[in-house]
Amino acid sequence: MAEHPTGIPILLEPLVTRVLAPNASPFTYTGTQSHVVGDRDVAVIDPGPDDPAHIEALTRAIAGRTVVAILITHHHRDHSPASRPLARLTGAPVVGAAPFAPDYDGGRSDAAFDRDYAPDRILAEGEAVGGDGWTLGAIATPGHTSNHLAFELPETKALFSGDHVMGWSTSIVSPPDGDMAAYMASLEKLMERDDRVYYPGHGEAVDNPQRLVRGMLGHRKQREGQILRLLASEAQSIAAMTTRMYVGLNPKLIPAAERSVLAHLYDLRNRGLVREEGESWTTAA
Repeated sequence: MAEHPTGIPILLEPLVTRVLAPNASPFTYTGTQSHVVGDRDVAVIDPGPDDPAHIEALTRAIAGRTVVAILITHHHRDHSPASRPLARLTGAPVVGAAPFAPDYDGGRSDAAFDRDYAPDRILAEGEAVGGDGWTLGAIATPGHTSNHLAFELPETKALFSGDHVMGWSTSIVSPPDGDMAAYMASLEKLMERDDRVYYPGHGEAVDNPQRLVRGMLGHRKQREGQILRLLASEAQSIAAMTTRMYVGLNPKLIPAAERSVLAHLYDLRNRGLVREEGESWTTAA
């Protein structure tokens, strides 16, 4: 996007600067957004892919200030790999989401797990890091991944929502690490908060976050209803359901949509509403 070019620090508010990585794709939108938080000393949230140009841009945004911590919302390959060269450059610890190396093929079709991710410190719910005039507190938001965290900045009532809530699309939930029930519960959790703004990993800042989260919950419940209506008439494969549910979808995104349909089916199965029949699914009644 011309108004948000890659590598250019954009001041979003006095304590928050955004730097867009040059990894735009059908899955990452304009690219991964790294955020530099603080004034005299700073934290870097989701430094992004291990791209020399992006790491150089982050170094310019830091502008010689002390980096207190490098925070990771989750370790997909478009979010965490740059933590390692940035840590070497700054001496800052890598903290945040727990490490996880899945032993299965597949996962998210747009971004594989960063298997080399090894944080110096794992943040649990309510734990925080801080600097001069700012605090970043961890909020567990599993669903997109089992280890996903959001980070609150209570001084300005901002929330860094990672990929749990994005500013351009709903998040992909891909089993077995992605879990639809956990994702919905995390959305409900955010609904109980009164954050002023979300700064997501992809897409524009969200100025009315409660309205967006309410809409995301409604969207997922609508998808669930679509699945139940489709299966009420006959048993169907995931591919067939996806074709009927996602009319006009970019073909590159169809595998990701199929993963989200599978996540819904697992949730519905766990609730006793659907069951598998070979390669197809049907209602449990």
